[in-house]
Amino acid sequence: MKISKYLVPVTALAAVALLAGCATGGTGGAAAPALDPSAKVSGEITVWSWDVAATALKRLSSEYEAAHPGTTIKVVDVGYDNAYDKLSVGFKAGSGLPDVVTIETDRAPGYITEFPTGLTDLGPIIGDQKADFDPSKWSAASDEAGKILVAPWDSGTVGLFYRSDYLAEANVDPASLTTWDDLITAGEKIKAETGHTLMSIDVSTGATFTMMLQQQGQGLFDAKGDITVNSPEAVKALTVLKEMNDKGLIKNVKGWDGRVTATKDGDSAVHPEAVWWTGTLTGEMPELSGKFAVAPLPGFTADGVRTSNSGGSGLAVPAQAKNPNLAASFVAWTLADTANQVSMMKNEGLFPSYLPALQDDFFQQEDPYFSGQKVYSLFGEETANIPSINYTSDNAKAQDMVANAVVASVINGADPKKTLDDVANQIANATGRTIAE
Repeated sequence: MKISKYLVPVTALAAVALLAGCATGGTGGAAAPALDPSAKVSGEITVWSWDVAATALKRLSSEYEAAHPGTTIKVVDVGYDNAYDKLSVGFKAGSGLPDVVTIETDRAPGYITEFPTGLTDLGPIIGDQKADFDPSKWSAASDEAGKILVAPWDSGTVGLFYRSDYLAEANVDPASLTTWDDLITAGEKIKAETGHTLMSIDVSTGATFTMMLQQQGQGLFDAKGDITVNSPEAVKALTVLKEMNDKGLIKNVKGWDGRVTATKDGDSAVHPEAVWWTGTLTGEMPELSGKFAVAPLPGFTADGVRTSNSGGSGLAVPAQAKNPNLAASFVAWTLADTANQVSMMKNEGLFPSYLPALQDDFFQQEDPYFSGQKVYSLFGEETANIPSINYTSDNAKAQDMVANAVVASVINGADPKKTLDDVANQIANATGRTIAE
């Protein structure tokens, strides 16, 4: 399985740029007609995606056509760099979009909010299967009325990858890493015994902070759209990161390449990463086989949630689709089907948001790279536990400001509470939103 930028969350700065087209607003054109789940599908549709996602859809499209005579599925790899510019322009113009589009989870709420009539309600096709999907993905892909507008595809379930040899050398039992405080204590011991830092992360993105925030069921905004970046949960997350850095347990690296290089070089003992990190390890670091294992993410309390989300996407049918019933049928057939989801995991490394697929025998297999551990079984068990959070159309803008605040506190030593209070005020001034009490 190869990792790709399709599976990797982009930086906050990129998020701002990619959603810039949404910032001007608009409805997305006329509302889509209601889907007919009993309609006999025929004709042709065009699907936009990129990288391994496009590869998966192209492979499955021929199978769909064989099972549905008289249909043609044309999958176009539009490239990641241009995808969101094309989507934003098309939604704003109310024309120019294909029948199916790929939208990443953290982008979906922005399009749903800015273009309220721009996407087709998929409820008539998959609405009764809500319980079968990762709840955090379903929530992010629904509007305020509860309509499901982007069918969940893959999840970025987070766990704690660790160097089993480093922990053994420091006499640290991985089962003891129940809380973040436990991890800090272990990190000090590991550094003293082995000389390795605890984690290698790019502090400047703020991604680790927001991952820790979602773990506590918090986003940058609450369900009402009010600002929550200075909540007690946020202060707790930033305080933990600052404490790690103050104790010399974090190696601050630059970007994706920095994380990969630091891992290859063996700089740090643990890596809080999503399930797709397995592909990076096995694909780019085969020489480290047998030296890694995975545990649930440490909780903020002993009985707290021990996972979060990083990455993932879904498929949507624009209201301007020329063949919406065929488009919705293809989306449901692809994503709400165990065999198809398992095949995408096997062939393209796309970890399912469709929970029934995670019960397949494939996810119970022992992985020799991880010394026989059933890694995908662990991630499968945790996927249903990912907390749902609220996204708004201002998430990208807020994330950029939050990333600066994380640097100010973690790297430059500013007080976490004051720093987050300041950034909450900055976001309020920039967006007109209210700070939650």
